[in-house]
Amino acid sequence: MLELTDVTKEYRVGGQSVRALDGISLRIEPGEFTAIIGPSGSGKSTLLHLLGALDSPDTGSIRFRDKEIGDLDDDRQSEFRRHQVGFIFQFFNLLPTLSAWENVAIPKLLDGTGLRKAKPRALELLDMVGLGDRAEHRPAELSGGQMQRVAVARALIMDPPLILADEPTGNLDSKTGASILRLLGDITRDGNSVVMVTHDMGAVRYCDRVITLRDGLIGSTELVERTDDGEVRTVPVSPDGTTAAAGDAGVVRA
Repeated sequence: MLELTDVTKEYRVGGQSVRALDGISLRIEPGEFTAIIGPSGSGKSTLLHLLGALDSPDTGSIRFRDKEIGDLDDDRQSEFRRHQVGFIFQFFNLLPTLSAWENVAIPKLLDGTGLRKAKPRALELLDMVGLGDRAEHRPAELSGGQMQRVAVARALIMDPPLILADEPTGNLDSKTGASILRLLGDITRDGNSVVMVTHDMGAVRYCDRVITLRDGLIGSTELVERTDDGEVRTVPVSPDGTTAAAGDAGVVRA
């Protein structure tokens, strides 16, 4: 669905050039929950911004459904972000004066849909994330986990095939964070792809694949496997796409 080939990105910091990404190549498949992990400064946020067309690469190719994103003009990139990508942020970014369902409906309103027409779908999504009884509540009346659920519903209202989540559990306790991660995993059952940047190693157990970035490069790629007895382990994937021997697998611990 989404393919990056030899992507680089540099920034000017204090008069010096810093290469945030140094030749990244990867594919995001439909229905896949991918975690991007790595230390601060490894290029995680830059990668997420490029995937969502919030920024453009200096060199290399980013193709979505065989169409080059970099070839789109500003208006078409904006349309791509509005219709093809749903964004979930660490700090929720809800409007405090609007109710939960109105916050969910915002992308529809910006796309020209009337409030009355957008409301049924917003209510349906709130019910899906377990907040059907909180539709009329404003953000100040909701817990952190509930606000993040509103943000998840908002990300889904345009039915985008790609969901990008930037530290979605960063401001939540472990129990609430786990419920959000399970919700993101459920989203992929309908064929949506979720790409999540996180520092939380415990989040890995909810994903299908883990990509580790180091100094702007892909340091490793691992598949997440679940055994019949409930154990979760990661299996390294070599650059040619083959998986390592079973003895090289690592157990994921919460």
